Amino acid sequence: MILRHLQDLIGRIYDVRVAHDVYDFLVTDRSRLPQAAQSGATDEALIVAHDGDGDAVGVSLYLDPDLLQRLRRADPLRRLDERNVADCWTALEGVSHFVYFTWNAGHDKPVSLLELEMQAEVDKYVASFWLLRRQFPQRFPAELLNLLFERTRIDPRLAQGREDIYREASRYAERFCRRLERALRREASTQDVLAELRRFYRLTGDRKVAHIERTA
Repeated sequence: MILRHLQDLIGRIYDVRVAHDVYDFLVTDRSRLPQAAQSGATDEALIVAHDGDGDAVGVSLYLDPDLLQRLRRADPLRRLDERNVADCWTALEGVSHFVYFTWNAGHDKPVSLLELEMQAEVDKYVASFWLLRRQFPQRFPAELLNLLFERTRIDPRLAQGREDIYREASRYAERFCRRLERALRREASTQDVLAELRRFYRLTGDRKVAHIERTA
């Protein structure tokens, strides 16, 4: 169950636990989404709904069924490569959104779109790095930064007028990940890297930005 493994991987890296299994909130039938989301072209969407009083929150994660089928045929947990990296990052983004939103909700912390997207970009880099190092322990995955931050483009159809937020999230995430890669290239201890990632994960959006501007 690839999504559960991705949820577990994110949980282990950041030492966070949520009491919910992502599969219990997974929707693969677009017709079951709220009307406003049914016409979207995206393969991934986190749907958040509040009750009338704003006290209760409902969450669903939509992932395209064809994407999940492709990942079952070319499992990135066994081998992450050019065949499946784009689909893997889409799934990782969805799982990241789910884990980050539900973990913060469990601590009564609001989450902005910028914060959610920035953390997802960091998660894609970090989780991919961990997978590649486990699969190919003798090589450093130097291609990740370029592939994730320089060769990836924002699709205006999917951004729905929020391109500036996505660009800002990507820009800050790239700065953070470049500093992280420098530490990894110096063979900084795993515990030091994990400690930095775990501190960053627990910062609010504004403090994440301030931390990056101060250190990266």
